[in-house]
Amino acid sequence: MLPTVILPGFLEAAIAYRPLEQLLQQLGFPTVTVPLQRQDWFPTLGGRPMTPILLRLHRTVEQVLRQYNTAKVNLIGHSAGGWISRIYLGEKPYLVRNAAIAAIPPWEAYRFVATLVTLGTPHISQERWTRWNLDFVNNNYPGAFYSSQVRYVCVAGKSIFGQRQRGSWLAYSSYRLTCGQGNCWGDGITPIAAAHLEGAENLVLEGVKHSPKAPGIWYGSPQVVPSWMSFLV
Repeated sequence: MLPTVILPGFLEAAIAYRPLEQLLQQLGFPTVTVPLQRQDWFPTLGGRPMTPILLRLHRTVEQVLRQYNTAKVNLIGHSAGGWISRIYLGEKPYLVRNAAIAAIPPWEAYRFVATLVTLGTPHISQERWTRWNLDFVNNNYPGAFYSSQVRYVCVAGKSIFGQRQRGSWLAYSSYRLTCGQGNCWGDGITPIAAAHLEGAENLVLEGVKHSPKAPGIWYGSPQVVPSWMSFLV
């Protein structure tokens, strides 16, 4: 089984993914989480480039490739980590808001990623700050762009229906910011409609919530992981 790298979601630290990391290790997948702390995300606030996160991701993948003497890894991106991983796969200089200063050389990571699993990733957004980055991703690498080299698996949770009432207002607001419609199903943060990609293997998991810190089950819970783990190689 290939080693696996986990990229945390926006403003999340690696420690939140330790139980998932340990579970995958027990199931036979050597697993490493990109060693991020919450403050590592601060330079990316306000729609700024994800360059600091991409650099940490690349260093981690390089380390894993050397450590396990392998040519490929599996990559798991939770929430924003999923679309950041799609930038990482790419072969074009990373430009945000057409600012040359934001350009970084492409890593062409599609060459050494066997499977990309995105968990609750908002692959589209109506939010003005996020759109600068997501427009780059979707204009340059639409859908499962590297599907001839990389297996794309996009996992959505179906646990909360967004409504303008107590208990589901956050979901309604988040869904509306993401896909333009609040009255729909999702994981409490990401609507199902935004979590899937054309050309990917798209899953919907009942009762699954977005965050590792949410009450109940999330994508990395022991009873949920087998639903998508079989796609890893």
